[in-house]
Amino acid sequence: MSSPAAPTDADRRRWARYLVDERAEAAVYRHLAARRRGEEREILLALAEAEGRHEAHWLALLGGEPTRLPRAGADTRMLGWLARRFGSIFVLALAQNAEARSPYEGEPFATPAMVADEKVHHEVVRGLAARGRRRLSGTFRAAVFGANDGLVSNLALVMGIGATGVAPQFVLFSGIAGLLAGALSMGAGEFVSVRSQRELLDATQPSDFADDALPDLDLDANELALVYRTRGMPEVEAIARAREVLASLGGPDPVPLVNPERADDHEVVGGAWRAAGSSFLFFASGAIIPVLPWLLGLSGLAAIVTALVLVGIALLTTGAVVGLLSGAPPLRRALRQLAIGYGAAAVTYALGLLFGVSVG
Repeated sequence: MSSPAAPTDADRRRWARYLVDERAEAAVYRHLAARRRGEEREILLALAEAEGRHEAHWLALLGGEPTRLPRAGADTRMLGWLARRFGSIFVLALAQNAEARSPYEGEPFATPAMVADEKVHHEVVRGLAARGRRRLSGTFRAAVFGANDGLVSNLALVMGIGATGVAPQFVLFSGIAGLLAGALSMGAGEFVSVRSQRELLDATQPSDFADDALPDLDLDANELALVYRTRGMPEVEAIARAREVLASLGGPDPVPLVNPERADDHEVVGGAWRAAGSSFLFFASGAIIPVLPWLLGLSGLAAIVTALVLVGIALLTTGAVVGLLSGAPPLRRALRQLAIGYGAAAVTYALGLLFGVSVG
């Protein structure tokens, strides 16, 4: 990529901006690395080192440290602030989006290696963010969907009831009843789901039921191999494993029939009571928001408008968080959540107007 022979003042100002942005991005990765260990720490430090090479490139073009430098971009400054205080998956998700917006594609003074670096950095940060998403996917999914269900379902309920023109106390009672009914339903459903899954795992768990019979098995027939074949082992491997187990009987280190290194699926599924309690609380935390105006003594159109505003803010927030963690544009996800919630509320409000009286 060829560069102009005589850089202009605008070029130098642009280089200075690149310089401070590269320094700020390197600082973000170093702050994130300070909160991590092992391989992730090494990867983040390597990213910071690469940003340092880019910084050196612009510094060389500028002929040394300028006397005055511009401030880093607002996005980069926000990343640095978050990285210093939280160091969470949210920062990596934001950094992923920032790396995708590299300005070097059309920059004549950037080297091809720098353009390639930025593309690779995006994939590296995406991979790190994906690790974090996998670690919190279960809890996060329960929190977001539970709270979102409470927001949308109870907003639709109070909108429909409120549009009929009934007394505020009736709307409040309906909202509280909807909160409790929905939260209890979510909690009970989660309890049954997790308990049933754990019972299924218990039924499929290998057992030591046949261990006492092992010394009497016929070494030639070796039916123990069938046990391993039912667990998915190929025939040859199953026979070899069975002979290993039988040959070790009576020795100082007998090979167990059940592999002790097998992962405990129960830990992955979690506890039924904990799952039920979490679902109850997540749903209730969302469902209480549409009821707040009536709890505070508002009624009629004022209560409905206030509920719409409060729920709208909550829907925008949950949508933006989902967008950040998924690497998608936060605003688009926020608006989608808002449209879904308001759409459901509009349907029930219209039905309330149809079957009731006007709101006073």
